[in-house]
Amino acid sequence: MSALASDVLAPAAGTPAERLAQALGTLNEAQRAAVDHGVGPQAADNGPLLVIAGAGSGKTSTLAHRVAHLIAQGADPQRILLLTFSRRAAQEMSRRAGQVAARVLGLRADAAPALPWAGTFHGIGARLLREYAPQIGLDPDFTIHDRGDAEDLMGLVRNDLGYSRTEKRFPMKGTCLSIYSRTVNTRLPLATVLAQAFPWCADWAEQLPRLFGAYVEAKQQQNVLDYDDLLLAWSEMMGEPSIAAHVGARFDHVLVDEYQDTNRLQAEILLRLKPDGAGVTAVGDDAQSIYSFRGATVRNILDFPSQFSQPARVVTLERNYRSTQPILDASNAVMAHAAERYAKRLWTDKPSAGLPQIVLVPDEAQQAVWVADSVLARRENGLALKQQAVLFRTSSHSAALELELARRNIPFVKYGGLKFLEATHVKDLLALLRFVQNPRSRLAGFRVVQLIPGVGPATAARLLDAMDEAAEPSVALQAFVPPVAAREEWARFAEAWSALRAGQAGWPAEMEAATAWYLPHLERLHEDAMVRRGDIEQLAQLAAGYASRERFITELTLDPPESTSDRPGPPLLDEDYLILSTIHSAKGQEWNAVHVLNVVDGCLPADVAQGTHELEEERRLLYVAMTRARDHLHLLVPQRFYVTQQSARGDRHMYAGRTRFLPESDLPAFECVTWPPPPPQPVFVPPPAAVMDLRARLRANWR
Repeated sequence: MSALASDVLAPAAGTPAERLAQALGTLNEAQRAAVDHGVGPQAADNGPLLVIAGAGSGKTSTLAHRVAHLIAQGADPQRILLLTFSRRAAQEMSRRAGQVAARVLGLRADAAPALPWAGTFHGIGARLLREYAPQIGLDPDFTIHDRGDAEDLMGLVRNDLGYSRTEKRFPMKGTCLSIYSRTVNTRLPLATVLAQAFPWCADWAEQLPRLFGAYVEAKQQQNVLDYDDLLLAWSEMMGEPSIAAHVGARFDHVLVDEYQDTNRLQAEILLRLKPDGAGVTAVGDDAQSIYSFRGATVRNILDFPSQFSQPARVVTLERNYRSTQPILDASNAVMAHAAERYAKRLWTDKPSAGLPQIVLVPDEAQQAVWVADSVLARRENGLALKQQAVLFRTSSHSAALELELARRNIPFVKYGGLKFLEATHVKDLLALLRFVQNPRSRLAGFRVVQLIPGVGPATAARLLDAMDEAAEPSVALQAFVPPVAAREEWARFAEAWSALRAGQAGWPAEMEAATAWYLPHLERLHEDAMVRRGDIEQLAQLAAGYASRERFITELTLDPPESTSDRPGPPLLDEDYLILSTIHSAKGQEWNAVHVLNVVDGCLPADVAQGTHELEEERRLLYVAMTRARDHLHLLVPQRFYVTQQSARGDRHMYAGRTRFLPESDLPAFECVTWPPPPPQPVFVPPPAAVMDLRARLRANWR
């Protein structure tokens, strides 16, 4: 081992008290208050804690140091539950907390304590549901449907009930699943959900409950759960007092990150887990609650202090480590007009780089030109394209800019598009693994067996019916007689399926066997098979990081990788590229320079935002966009838009005004720029008196 590696792994020197002081010495006063709350045997208050963490205020560091401090003071890592909204966030939090705890405890870095119960709400829910399955009447071998699979199953049930007939326009399967999901996660009556979010579907208020009931029955028959079931079943399980007490007693500390993004179901789970709030820490920012379309509600964080049997302590983090003070002043001004909020004023000691700009441009085309000019100018001044971002409310808002960037050969990456699990070839291979894991999963089986040449929907349905009726599905599959044209390939499939089902090779060797069976079909079905093989190889690499097939399928479904070979990624020939992103996708990110498009009424806020709650979330969207900027912030305000397909008035220009979230009283916080600047007016210089006597000439005309 090199000396450098040895130094990195070596335990920190000093006494435990000195090491603790050194580890916590980097925190500011508010962060330290949050980290110290209820920690140690002498702590007087172990009640619930709410940390209001303003944008860029070191939220992750604070939460990681709190976990580390708990461990350093004797808390058992096995009894700490950390809930996040992505597995990567949980891993990063666990890693950072482990590093701090290792320094305080005087351990080598490679001996840092791990947090076995750090994960997403859905991931932790899946683990607990499998563990308590026998007590709640659930088969522990259940598989989990991702969004695409859930839509497909909803579509099958929709068709079986006759709702796909064309006499009337029944909502499509994706819309039906969205209504179902929103109803489950918001805990609101179906009628309320339809009125608030799906008014065009109100005519089907009587049929939708029947559809949803049949959808639930189909899931139960196939032993599958969807995303929403993981939370709903966990909450229902915690509604049984004896189970709730048992689960709650397993954890001394429960910490929840990004609490403003939780829905009512998640808040319900937390309250049932720890009714008195003892050991509960929630971290979040009400000003960054922007996911109501996923069922999240800002009420959870606003009402948190009074939710438990004892009141919560509130600690506010206001010092910002990201942006300049002028950017923070402008952002503070936007949120100061919010109808309801936790009062805070972000501040920093970071040197200023001038006021943020409000840039008035004639239209969207000129907006695109201005942004491209600005991006290139900053690049020439040493700011890489990757350090700059263009943000927008809706994906379509960047269309004109994308054309301008392409015209100028400016490379860019736009966040969005096809997700990893939506790629056909990835879904094929995962369907095989799911069908092996759960032979009752009709959706997975229906997809897999039709990969075999000569097997169509009718044959697939016949096989699955036989497996459903058999006491042991494996026996039915082995006894199945396929069409003559499919028999040779069927024999290979049955052999591979049976070997995987037996699990004798162990994991992750099973992944190699599954890949070996699938690759010939990949090459037969896709002309770009060589490109798609990269995703299959990525799956195999991911599989090696999991202890079992079940854990791999579950975790990959709940927190999939972002990119696939079907999705345009960073330009291969350019090491530098501009970032384009919706504001929702940009949350949690930061760049040196940020341009926000279409900061006008009708775009931000969106014209569909009518009620007070919707408008307040639109205000928070603008705040999130502004606080992504470190040094330079530009809010673009086009004066007109070209609107097409106006049935009553035809194609026309629509004139827009600056967003209502930036009233006249807040303009001193910005530098207001008009582009292009008006042409200079000629200055009249009167000729010398000797050249012309105008008054004399005028008099002469009337003589």
